[in-house]
Amino acid sequence: MENKTKLIIPKDGIEGLKENFSSDAMSGFIVFLLALPLSLGIAKASEFPPIMGLITAIIGGLVVSLFMGSRLTIKGPAAGLIVIVAGAVSEFGGGEIGWHLALGAMVVAGIIQILFGVFKLGKLADFFPLSAIHGMLAAIGLIIIAKQIPILLDVAPTMTKGKGPIALLASIPEFVMHLDPKATLIGVVSLAIMLSWPFIKGPLKKVPAPLVVLLLAIPAELLMDFQTTEPAYALVHIGNLLENIKINVDFDGFAQTGVFIKYVIMFALVGSLESLLTVKAIDMLDPYRRKSNPNKDLIAVGIGNTIAAILGGLPMISEVARSSSNVNNGAKTRWANFFHGFFILAFVLLASHLIELIPNTALAAMLITVGIKLAHPREFIQTFKIGKEQLAIFLVTIFFTLYEDLLVGIAAGIILQMLINVVDWDLLRTLFQAPTEVSFTDDEYLVEINQSAVFSNYMGIKSKLEAIPPGFKVTIDLKNTKMIDHSVMENLHHFEHDYKASGGKVEIIGLEMHQPVSEHHLAARKR
Repeated sequence: MENKTKLIIPKDGIEGLKENFSSDAMSGFIVFLLALPLSLGIAKASEFPPIMGLITAIIGGLVVSLFMGSRLTIKGPAAGLIVIVAGAVSEFGGGEIGWHLALGAMVVAGIIQILFGVFKLGKLADFFPLSAIHGMLAAIGLIIIAKQIPILLDVAPTMTKGKGPIALLASIPEFVMHLDPKATLIGVVSLAIMLSWPFIKGPLKKVPAPLVVLLLAIPAELLMDFQTTEPAYALVHIGNLLENIKINVDFDGFAQTGVFIKYVIMFALVGSLESLLTVKAIDMLDPYRRKSNPNKDLIAVGIGNTIAAILGGLPMISEVARSSSNVNNGAKTRWANFFHGFFILAFVLLASHLIELIPNTALAAMLITVGIKLAHPREFIQTFKIGKEQLAIFLVTIFFTLYEDLLVGIAAGIILQMLINVVDWDLLRTLFQAPTEVSFTDDEYLVEINQSAVFSNYMGIKSKLEAIPPGFKVTIDLKNTKMIDHSVMENLHHFEHDYKASGGKVEIIGLEMHQPVSEHHLAARKR
């Protein structure tokens, strides 16, 4: 065990580039193969010009990697923000005008993200109940699926105009009646590849599934002569990169004050939440057990988003699928993210004509796969196992997100969790502040939490836990709490994991008199 805690940490900066050039360049190249088609598809689904997805990925790689606070995350456009971006374009008037005006809200949101980091709000994610966050992501997955099914079937865009996710799902039989056989065949086969690829074994598994889709879809498109036999909307069109690099932002959307403020909040809040959650998840996968600086990372992402929005690009986050692939492919430092952006830039400059051979049905298949992962039935089952009250929060968040928007959905989830905490366990007085005492005796820290430990007061608890130096024994005593909710149980589990990785020990005591609401080890508990 001792040897594991004394791993040789890869160097950072220019020395890290020299030391880990081959491993980071190779991982960056593999991630580029994954990111290229996804960035195009995300941009198109967001009602942005497809090339703007690539511009965001290039900035996320070449610029943000130079000063980001995490070592292994990949910065770029994310499927989780499609719903917000497309909604902003629509509410600002749609088309090119809506795109330019949405960029204004994105610039302001990027500046707010920078301020989040400056004022050390990197622990922002700890305030939100985890089931509400998972519900938000599941709702995003359902919306992505609803919006991409007609594209998978290559129906005319006029058939989907003005329809929300519920109406789109209800219209599937009509879409099937009007599908394009050739384009749909490519889309369905692409979807089958994307869904089956995780079950592939052996060396072939290392090949990114989107690359396999492109290797099949582009030759099939050429064989079927889409350029002359299919409508223009069947293929991707990106144009020239250098012609598109200009100031595209328009701040006239501020005249629509309510809409402008709404989307500034959603871009800043949801983008920051997704980024912070990804950074936390990738830290747990890092073989060198390095801890990211979430505040520094927020500043870096905020700067990247501000630059991208000025030039017309999509908002970026620390993207979880690409970041996980980065870790699995042996990346050592932030230079892997740099190389991923570099390879995208080189490809767009040297081989952009190949991009315009990609059928949109293939991109739709990739995005539907992302949507299925976000809204997979196992998410519902796992939440139910944690507790019925968590399933209620999860479903309420999904419902209000689908019928209204993400901001209302996440707010509904938070309110329901607060109501459950207050009504069921009479914890109104400690809803936002838990009496927490820290003492030190005989080389051991004792942390005593009183009355309640719930998502809304965990930030105060966390600040005291983070102030404890590494390498000691920490005992967290919960015997005087009436209630510990699921979010706190999971966050304490993360603290235990991280503190042990730094060479310390953690013991959680005082739960003997508490009754878990389910058999799950991270279920809420009440005394």
